[in-house]
Amino acid sequence: SVSFAFKAGDGLYSTFECRTVDTLLVFGSNGRVYSVPVAALPGARGDGQPVTTLIELESGTQVLHYFAGPASAALLLSSSGGYGFLATVESMVSRNKSGKAFISLGEGETVCRPSHAQGSTSAQPLLPATHVACASTGGRILTFEISELKQMDKGGRGLMLIDLEPKDALAGAAAYTRSVRIEGIGRGGKAREETLEIRSLNNARAARARKGKAADLGFKPTGITRVE
Repeated sequence: SVSFAFKAGDGLYSTFECRTVDTLLVFGSNGRVYSVPVAALPGARGDGQPVTTLIELESGTQVLHYFAGPASAALLLSSSGGYGFLATVESMVSRNKSGKAFISLGEGETVCRPSHAQGSTSAQPLLPATHVACASTGGRILTFEISELKQMDKGGRGLMLIDLEPKDALAGAAAYTRSVRIEGIGRGGKAREETLEIRSLNNARAARARKGKAADLGFKPTGITRVE
């Protein structure tokens, strides 16, 4: 096994099994997407390299999310305002270090974690997702068929995923076939998570852009990821 040392305050975001012909996508807080060829990344023997040396972030912009995979992979992209769409990795690749404007955000909105919807990597067979699960920070869950979404390879705001109450926000949206994991914060600031299987997800099924159902999670959702 291999262990990695992190600087104080740092931690692991995620790991991606990929090939040197694949692309690393970097998602900024301003809705821009930056791309780095996986072949350009340093090997695992050293301490790595700050991603900010590989891309040109706009002043005041933070890196929020990452994804690495083949050009044909499709991602579900969403914003805290409750909107989202599908796009391929290939469509987000830019030759410029300054990236490309891709996810349109309203005032005060942020980019949610991208969800791998389709397109296997060489090491990870992945069934094409059939449904989408949305989780709001207020604890509402909505699921619907992924066919209700549009693929927008030029980016944009997308379609409304969930109808949010005025003070609610989308914690995240995940493409799935059978199960998702909801992460959040419970009492005393403790990290919590719960996996929802197909029966629970089907109970929250409706059409896209509905309000969803209140979920008895016992914690405030902060994100959602695909399990299967």
